[in-house]
Amino acid sequence: MPRRVEDFRGLTRVSRLRLLHAVHRGPGRRLPELATEVRLHLNTAREHLAVLEREGLVQSFTLTTGGRGRPPVVFHPVEDTEENPAARRRVDGALKRGEILRRLSPDLDRTAELGTAAVQQIDALTEHLDDIGLEPRPDESQLRIDLAPCRYAFAIETDRALVCSVHIQLLKQQLRQVPGPVRLQSVRPFVTPTQCTVTLRVLEAEAEGNSAEGDGAEGDGSEGG
Repeated sequence: MPRRVEDFRGLTRVSRLRLLHAVHRGPGRRLPELATEVRLHLNTAREHLAVLEREGLVQSFTLTTGGRGRPPVVFHPVEDTEENPAARRRVDGALKRGEILRRLSPDLDRTAELGTAAVQQIDALTEHLDDIGLEPRPDESQLRIDLAPCRYAFAIETDRALVCSVHIQLLKQQLRQVPGPVRLQSVRPFVTPTQCTVTLRVLEAEAEGNSAEGDGAEGDGSEGG
């Protein structure tokens, strides 16, 4: 699929991956703490966080302290797309494109089996993986997505654990942003020299509710391994 203009170019630098990892590890921290952890100059860290925020990967909140001076700003992962226009646009676009694809190829439509909410989660997750350059090949019948690495080869040799950890957290984050029963079951990095595999699972109780109502409650994703 051709790259869209809104793909995640902000993740193509190791320093930004480290900053995003730091935000995931400790939500609610301020810029100086994050910059110190990843060993970046304060201004450089600020610029990188601004890029990550524009791309809907982190969001900043200004704290009200009642004291003098500039109020502190803290950074969190994006959990609720209603609070982040960039993340909302990505999700809405993914759902629309998924619906169009199923109209064009009805044989790919598993809504009757999985429920509307589950299918929408997979739509958003697949497009997220495409946007970050991982070339997803979904097999919804097996709840599996094979990934062909990727534009992150520059960091794999020296920062493999960092790259994998960041992407696992992004997968969980993406699934939480679209309410439904699908959770991350596991991530198997480099099952071959050129392929990783993501396995999903569907929470049965929520899937039944989704089939009947088209919506479901959110829950915690399982750890990838």
